[in-house]
Order: sequence, then C-alpha cells, then structure tokens
Amino acid sequence: MLIIHANIHTMAGNTVEDGSIRIKGSVIDSVGGGQFVPEKDETVFDAKGADIYPGFIDAHTHLGMWEDALTFEGDDGNEETNPVTPNLRAIDAINPMDRCFLEAVAAGVTSVVTGPGSANPIGGQLAAIKTSGHRIDDMIIKAPVAIKMAMGENPKNVYHEKNEAPSTRMATAALIREQLFKTKRYMEDAEHAKEDKDFDPPEYDMKCESMIPALRGDIEVHFHAHRADDIYTAMRIAKEFNLNYVIVHGTEGHMIADDLKAEHVRVLSGPFFSDRSKPELKNQTPACPGILASHGIMTAIITDHPVTPIQYLPLCAALAVREGMDHEEALKAITINPAKICGIDSRVGSIEKGKDADLTFFREDPLSLNAKPELVIVNGEVVYPD
Repeated sequence: MLIIHANIHTMAGNTVEDGSIRIKGSVIDSVGGGQFVPEKDETVFDAKGADIYPGFIDAHTHLGMWEDALTFEGDDGNEETNPVTPNLRAIDAINPMDRCFLEAVAAGVTSVVTGPGSANPIGGQLAAIKTSGHRIDDMIIKAPVAIKMAMGENPKNVYHEKNEAPSTRMATAALIREQLFKTKRYMEDAEHAKEDKDFDPPEYDMKCESMIPALRGDIEVHFHAHRADDIYTAMRIAKEFNLNYVIVHGTEGHMIADDLKAEHVRVLSGPFFSDRSKPELKNQTPACPGILASHGIMTAIITDHPVTPIQYLPLCAALAVREGMDHEEALKAITINPAKICGIDSRVGSIEKGKDADLTFFREDPLSLNAKPELVIVNGEVVYPD
C-alpha cells in the first residue's frame, strides 16, 4: 500500500506535511515528504490531506480479562486464592472476542498492555498485544512484557476479608520481598549446580521461573501504586533488587514529582476519567500527567480499562491538556511514550521505517470531543471501518 497526500505526525520528532507512507506487508517501508512514485501492483490510497498518527497505545488495561457486560463468567483478572502468583499468564485469560476490542480499534487504539488486576501483591505476567485479531497467539507484541505487582489498598482489602496475609502494607511488601529473595536463591542454586556436579539443582518451581526474567532485567516490573508512600515502597523494593520498574497509576505522583524525576521513574498515569472510588484516590487529578511531564518524567496516559472504557483513551489525553498538559506531550503520552516505557518501541509508537504499520487517520484534532478516526490500519491492513 502507498499512502499519499498525508500530513504525517510521526511522533519521532517531526511532522511531514503532504507526504507519503509506503507499507510493505505488515511494516512501514518508507516515510517522506512529497508523493512517492507507485510501484508495480501497489495499491495507492489518497489521504486527501488527512492527519495520520501512529496507532494509539494504552499501556495499562485489563482488556479481555474483565469481559464486557459479564460478571463472574467473564471475570478472569484476579486469582484471589493466593497472594503470590507470578506464574499466571495474561495470554491464558484474554478473550479477543470481547467487543471492547472492536471499540478500541474504532477509537484508534491499536496496541495495549493487558493482564491481571491488583488483588495480589504479585499478580502475574502482563502481555503487550494488538487490539485487532481473533487469536491471542497472533496478536502478541511481547509476552510477558512485565510482572504485575501491587501496593496499597487492594491487596489489603482482598486478604483482610479472608483473614489472611497481607492485611497490612508491611505484609504486602514482605510477600513481594520473600518471593524475590526466594527466586534469587533459586537462581544461585541452579548456577551452583551447573558448576558443581555434586550439588543437586533446585526442584523446579514455576513461580521462581516466572520471576527470573524480572530479576535479570529482561522484563519490567509494573508496580500498582496510588499513594505517595506506596510509590516510595515500590521504589525501595526496586532498588533492593535492581529491578527495571514502572509505576502504574501514580495518582499522587504530582505531589512528589521532584523525587520521581531524581530517581528517573517512569509513570503510567491514570485513570482519572473516573470517580474517586476509594480513599487512596483522594488526590486524584487529571492535572497529574501534565505536572509529571513538565518535570521531565517519562509519562504515559492510561485508562485502566474497564475502569475507564478503552475507547476514551484520546479523551483522557484531551482532559489532561485541558488541565495544563502540553498538547504534543499528551499525544506522546498515548503513542511513543507508552511504547518506550514498556520496551515495545522497536515495533510501535511512531511512524518510522521498519515499524509495524499501525496508523490512524483523522480530519480533526484527535484530542477533541468530536474526533473519530476516519481509517485505522493495523499491521498494514485496514481494520476500521471493516
């Protein structure tokens, strides 16, 4: 496919006026100003001056884990029978047939990170996926992309009702540390067994095996944390074990922005297009991502779908702009920033040669109430309107 007469917002530091994009297969072959000469048998699409952006990215959702219009039957996001479950894989629970995937595509959201909720101190493995498709195995960008951990009220509330640990923030942190120390010892024993044939290797432990990539830094740890003290606890644990980590939600992050900046912390900010449903959200404000970004903190905007429905991701960015966030920074917060934060920017997040051909076409500012994509392309194929 060759797209011509397009205003291309690459999100890679430049905007190409009246330019062209050549797609070969599922990837972008070239991007540039002027009108490329069509190749033999190449389909030419005249954008007629449309603004083209990379497909939007929501870096924290539970898409396909809590299915639309269902209760227990479609609730597969929290295994509330054990507080430490790093061995759970999101890809085994995601239902791509949930109609919210179609709503995501229709809003221009082409990639998401989805996975377990925050009932457990260690909830399981998150996956980065495309929103177009019917078989999860064919939709994966990276899985696992991170291990989900949770601080604060949610684990306390779940296990307090069961009269089990953790019923305090101390126990939540202790359970996380215990599993990290156990995995570290497991790795050391396995290495020792390789070097000394008289030393028995440790018995296979799926939880430890699942945690090894996080301890090695091969995947991230995404810490659910709203309150400032919970954010600091996550930072403390991450330092102890040299984890490659991200703060998810960071609801009070704007109150400690200087500390986050000093520690080079990355934040997935949101949801704020919702009510303050629990005490730890008392300082929730849509001004948060703008304040973080103004401090030079790598920030993305998230919906936490279904807390805020996935199709409202661009409106969340618009709300952040209304509350002071720079317009271009808000666009970055739903394109290149989440891709960089989650380590999937080699494939998505900007319009550049070699990246996946995920594109959204708009006639209006995408961060406006009336804006709706005219066309959405995922992996080089038109998926909306279908």
